[in-house]
Amino acid sequence: MKKKGTEENLLAQNRQARHDYFIKETYEAGIALTGTEIKSVRARRITLRDGYVQIINGSAFLENVHIAEYKEGNRWNHDPLRSRRLLLHKKEIRKLAEAKAQQGMTIVPLKVYLKHGFAKVLIGVAQGKKDYDKRESIKKRDQDRELRRKYRI
Repeated sequence: MKKKGTEENLLAQNRQARHDYFIKETYEAGIALTGTEIKSVRARRITLRDGYVQIINGSAFLENVHIAEYKEGNRWNHDPLRSRRLLLHKKEIRKLAEAKAQQGMTIVPLKVYLKHGFAKVLIGVAQGKKDYDKRESIKKRDQDRELRRKYRI
């Protein structure tokens, strides 16, 4: 029996986050989803682009992540932009709250994937990039690409 790779289980990715932020630390968290939500997530109908994590009363919540309504969900369908609770240990939530309290820090979702049949989200403690940092990142990436192209045989 062959194990599935992580690429097959990747459901959504927030590429814009790595462009807009320096990712300092990452955490893996479970997501509390309803039945129609998990069906939409498995169908890859999820958008992480504008999402962020908020800490409220010792609990972490995933905000502003769009999970499309399930087509066959009828009256039991969910609200696409509702807050979803993240399943983390208290110690991890405490660390996230301390990190978010620092100036210029935020918590963003990076990836959503399946692990042992459960939906997981990779969240990152991030610091915002300035415009000159973004230009520097683009310049470095282009230089690396040119070097790889030049020395390819």
